[in-house]
Amino acid sequence: MIDWAAFGIVAVVTWVSAMCIVAAYSFAVRLLAVARDGGSTAMLNKVGAVFFFAVCGLIVLFGIVLIVPVLSENILGFS
Repeated sequence: MIDWAAFGIVAVVTWVSAMCIVAAYSFAVRLLAVARDGGSTAMLNKVGAVFFFAVCGLIVLFGIVLIVPVLSENILGFS
């Protein structure tokens, strides 16, 4: 039998995670484009772009940790 509550939780978390990755990547690309145009805040925009690209990477790495049972057990303490 399908556990619909668990299925719903997985679907919602997947949707929210995908939206977070898309938003962070969009912010990073936008900041990088503005930084390449120059101006007085170019360095600040580059730092912001790097930050948001790092956020994307961390979200992806956390997803990998959750998917791989060995990593989940070693890092988070559960499988």
